[in-house]
Amino acid sequence: MSFVHVTAVRRLTPHTTRVTFTGDGLDTLTRWPDQQLKLCFPRPGQSEPRIPAEHPADVMRWYQAFMAIPEPERPWMRSYTVRHLRPGAAEFDVDFVLHDTPGPATEWAAGARVGDTLARYGPARQYARSLPRGDDHLFAGDLAALPAIATLLESLPDPATAQVFIEVPDLSDAQDLPRPITWLPRGSTAPADSTLLLEAVRSAKTTPDTVAWIATEATITRTLRRHLVDRGIPKPRIEFTGYWRHTLTQDDAPTAEDLTDARERVARDG
Repeated sequence: MSFVHVTAVRRLTPHTTRVTFTGDGLDTLTRWPDQQLKLCFPRPGQSEPRIPAEHPADVMRWYQAFMAIPEPERPWMRSYTVRHLRPGAAEFDVDFVLHDTPGPATEWAAGARVGDTLARYGPARQYARSLPRGDDHLFAGDLAALPAIATLLESLPDPATAQVFIEVPDLSDAQDLPRPITWLPRGSTAPADSTLLLEAVRSAKTTPDTVAWIATEATITRTLRRHLVDRGIPKPRIEFTGYWRHTLTQDDAPTAEDLTDARERVARDG
């Protein structure tokens, strides 16, 4: 884990802010699609997040050291996708969703300034995942998944096809991406109540060879995955992640469904 410092802040859309960071070790990183890392946010009254004094290489030892920090002083930790990585400049960009009901990460992003300090854990190459091989793709996600979808689309070879469905609060949140996108503006509907992605995926043309990638609210992700399996897409050809959980945050313990999903992914990848 190491500190990173804000070098630029730019509002991309009404609900998205891009923050550029620099820090030690970024010049040695390599790029891959859907590149995940964890960011740690300071508690009120802190100028920077408190992190373990030592940096054990073993993940479990690092996590134990992190959890040993007293809760009132322990940083909030959230997962994000690297939108752009520039090792030569020792910089990376993260696109933050500005939720209507803000948590600590949204509040930080809404007020981010050049010189602000966070801490990062990752990205680690051992957690990189490649899409299953195939020429036909289906992507479905919400605004939080847009950075990952963008990097995956940028990695596809030209002959590959892709149906892409992205739910956004409003059409003003659409961005320029390298493939045609079906934007699904949610309007006043609550994110957890929306059926837009399910309706869009139901209308999509798929075959057993289709490669599917899904990331949105955890319950909606499971519903979409079951639907695609019922349509005949083999489970190993469906990448799925619950990016967020209705009424819960990453500070809350995993649900029974979360643990089942995790076990299935471990068994599949093992």
